[in-house]
Amino acid sequence: MTVRMIVMLCLGILMMASPGGSATAEPAEPAGHVTGVGGVFFKARDPKALAAWYRDVLGLPVQAWGGAVLRYDASNHPPAAAWSAFPASTAYFAPSGGTFMINYSVDDMDALLARVHAKGVDILKRVDDDANGRFAWILDPEGNKIELWEPKRTSPP
Repeated sequence: MTVRMIVMLCLGILMMASPGGSATAEPAEPAGHVTGVGGVFFKARDPKALAAWYRDVLGLPVQAWGGAVLRYDASNHPPAAAWSAFPASTAYFAPSGGTFMINYSVDDMDALLARVHAKGVDILKRVDDDANGRFAWILDPEGNKIELWEPKRTSPP
């Protein structure tokens, strides 16, 4: 299975996930397992400058303590987060030499990419016709690849 197929499968599952659970009763899982992503933490050569870049370029709501709180119940936010380990040989994170890539969900790809472009950031690639929504990829100032995702809007039933 290709890396792109794995990513699309994960994102498709996220789009189908219902925040309140399924209509049929499922057996309760025993205690002692991961329930979600509680935070993303990584090293930076200049944490203050990188936090300012994420605030100014991507609109991340960076707080005085240097980090941000991203709420799952924000308008148009997907109901779940994907987690996937990629083979060490993957080219999906290129041109970054990093061992991770963060996918940020966004509310308006066009508006965000206009801001990114105005700040002089190169857009590595953009996909507007994916079944899961719209995607774009950029690098932060420390060379970390960032995946931006505007989830496909679903019509109310």
